[in-house]
Amino acid sequence: MDGVPEPHTGWTFLTNHARVLAAIADNHSARIRDIAAHCRLTERAVQKIIADLEQDGYLSHTREGRTNTYRIDPAKVLRHPAEAGLTVAALLSLLVKDEADRATAPGDRSRPHATT
Repeated sequence: MDGVPEPHTGWTFLTNHARVLAAIADNHSARIRDIAAHCRLTERAVQKIIADLEQDGYLSHTREGRTNTYRIDPAKVLRHPAEAGLTVAALLSLLVKDEADRATAPGDRSRPHATT
């Protein structure tokens, strides 16, 4: 089936919800198709994740012509008790910075993203 991302096997550090939220933070008017491609998810999975995020108040959208413009609530606190007090803004600041680093040095894997 054309356009369906290749499945990923194994575990990852980020949930698909975090990936979708970061993609929307990067482009508030991104199409579901583009978010799906960026996150390596199906369009249906992205639609479901967006619905979850909207239902719990992390995200809202307005219709502008034929496109949606999304608004993220940066003050919303993450759901898991282990992240008590951590806001969406704090999470996104880490993820967006990483995306910016990757965009400035494509293919450069020699520079670490974190210090030990």
